[in-house]
Amino acid sequence: MILAIARPYAEKNITTLVKAFGECRPLRELANLTLIMGNREAISKMHKVSAAVLTSVLTLIDEYDLYGQVAYPKHHKHSEVPDIYRLAARTKGAFVNVAYFEQFGVTLIEAAMHGLPVIATKNGAPVEIHQVLDNGLLVEPHDQHAIADALCKMLSEKQFWSRCRENGLKNIHQFSWPEHCKNYLSRILTLGPRHPSFGRKEPQKVLMKRREYIFVIAVDSVSKEDLIQIIRNSIEATRTGTLSGLAGFVLSTSRTIAEIQSLLVCAGMLPTDFDAFICNSGSDIYYPSQSSDMPSHSRVTFALDHNFRSHIGYRWGGEGLRKYLVKWASSVVERRGRIEKQVIFEDSEHSSTYCLSFKVVNPSHLPPLKELQKLMRIQSLRCHALYNHDATRLSVIPIHASRSQALRYLSIRWGIGLPDAVVIVGETGDSDYEQLFGGLHKTVILKGGFNIPANRIHTVRRYPLQDVVALDSSNIIGIEGCSTNDMRSALHQLGMPTQ
Repeated sequence: MILAIARPYAEKNITTLVKAFGECRPLRELANLTLIMGNREAISKMHKVSAAVLTSVLTLIDEYDLYGQVAYPKHHKHSEVPDIYRLAARTKGAFVNVAYFEQFGVTLIEAAMHGLPVIATKNGAPVEIHQVLDNGLLVEPHDQHAIADALCKMLSEKQFWSRCRENGLKNIHQFSWPEHCKNYLSRILTLGPRHPSFGRKEPQKVLMKRREYIFVIAVDSVSKEDLIQIIRNSIEATRTGTLSGLAGFVLSTSRTIAEIQSLLVCAGMLPTDFDAFICNSGSDIYYPSQSSDMPSHSRVTFALDHNFRSHIGYRWGGEGLRKYLVKWASSVVERRGRIEKQVIFEDSEHSSTYCLSFKVVNPSHLPPLKELQKLMRIQSLRCHALYNHDATRLSVIPIHASRSQALRYLSIRWGIGLPDAVVIVGETGDSDYEQLFGGLHKTVILKGGFNIPANRIHTVRRYPLQDVVALDSSNIIGIEGCSTNDMRSALHQLGMPTQ
């Protein structure tokens, strides 16, 4: 029995297989042909492409008078497929996949697993599968005579058939998950340790070089006043004991560096209380430094990490992307009768080279973020779209940029292990909130009435957070409140040296 399992799509090339079978009398005397073309109802109710393929197959069966020699069952159960492979193997048949191009070919793996030799297309992944299994022949899918000759050889030469069957059964283990993982890990072990090279001269006086621990404050869901208090309490919690002098602080936010400076100045704090700032939703990193020994806001400078920018800038759309987004923003309107009001406007003040910012006038009329991200993919735009500031701002950043990736970059560049990093978040946050969880770093979730309720507009999740984040992990701690003692207690639970 010659077996083919494929849906009735034109690219699966089923009609060429039927022609090869119908025009080769010796092949028809050797075996029958079984076509498993999925489950279907009436042809008139099928998709027009699939219906056209199936109609062509039926026409060829009639043209070559293949009645009684070709089976094409209308229905089959998934559980019956292994038995179909076994039946073909017991009849010393062959499995055929002559698609014009096959991206992988899982049916070839399944056939080998059941001891069934294969005739496969020479275009695509079957070539690599054949190199491993050596259990059949490769053919040109457009050449029906080559297909017929290969099938005749396989079915008529019994020793060749047996050798192909044995090779398939002997080598199929190489496509198991344990073997795949083993091969993957063995290849990784052949690679030497790699460290990224930083082409530009690194900023001077970067305190992070001397740190052993970093604390990342990434709380989005609170007012400015509460954020300042959280910052003060976090710093105070590490000033005593073993962490003093060894811990550095990073503020990770969707704000611009100018907004951060203004926030700290109004609170009477110095930017140099931090080792770094992750700004614009993870598209920029700045290092503050003091130009004199006397603490003063006027003498603070910010050094931009150009190496990070070169890392995230790959295929960034730049001005072309900005023009497209401005045009798209003009199409998002709020309708009241015959009056239309634009909802999203370009926000040049809060934009940067790698962060295009848009002001949202009425968040309730925003499209769901999932739809916006889908639009970006359809247009082949390599970027991330984020709603932040309680969905009053839309930020578009490079696809390689994010706050979590910026933290990873800092860890690699300054030699601070991620297990020695603590990320402090609120109960909710910007639309990249869930990316701040997980990984090797530790996470502290601040719970309490100071959190602003989540705005459902800017979430990409339609499922509970615990479905994708291991909230019961020992690396994630939730605390009620944000006082200095609360912080210190959380750090102690995470195994940080607070004494």
